[in-house]
Amino acid sequence: MDEKTAELRDIFIDATGSDTVTESQEESPGTLADESADDEARVRELIATMRERYEFASDLDDEDLETIVRLYHEDAADEQIAAELQADEEEMFDARMDLHLVRESDRDAPFGMELLRSMYVENIPLEEIADQFGTDEATVAHYVEVVEADMESTRANDRFRDEFAELLSDADLAGGLTDEAHEDGLREATEDMETDVSF
Repeated sequence: MDEKTAELRDIFIDATGSDTVTESQEESPGTLADESADDEARVRELIATMRERYEFASDLDDEDLETIVRLYHEDAADEQIAAELQADEEEMFDARMDLHLVRESDRDAPFGMELLRSMYVENIPLEEIADQFGTDEATVAHYVEVVEADMESTRANDRFRDEFAELLSDADLAGGLTDEAHEDGLREATEDMETDVSF
C-alpha cells in the first residue's frame, strides 16, 4: 500500500468508523422471475375457477389449458396451438371458447351473429336455425360456441379474459426485461475482459 492509498484509507476510517466498504444487504424485493412465477400460478387459479363455474366442453387438462392461454396471448394461430398440444383444432377451439378467448375472426360468420344470438337465446333448435341460414348444423353449432363464450364473458364483466391478458402481458414484459438485463450483463462482462486484455 503506497503513501497516498494509506492516507485515503485513514480518511475513510475517520469518516465511517469502519475499515470495510461492504454495505449491509437489505432483503431484496421480488425478482422479475418471481413475478413471472406468480403470474403463472394466478393463471392456473383462474383456469381452476372457470372449470368450477362453467361446464367445459373440452376434455383437455389444466396444463394444456394454461398452454392455450399463453400461446393465445403470444398471437399464435390455432393450428400452431393445436400442434403444440398434439390435439385437433376443433378440440383446441372448444377449449379456447371455454376460456372466453374469442378472436375477432371467430365472429366472422356467413350469417348475422346478432340474429344467431337472438335465436339461441330464444332456444330455437339448431336444425331450424341451420334451415333459416341455409347452412348445416355443424356450422351453426360452431358459431353458437362463440355466442356462448361471449355471453359468459359478458356476464362475468370480462373478468377472466381481461385478467388473462393483464397477466400474460406482464409476463411477456418481465421476460423481455430479464433477457435484456442478462444480455447487458454479458456485454458488460465482455467489455471488462477486453479492457483487461488491452491493459
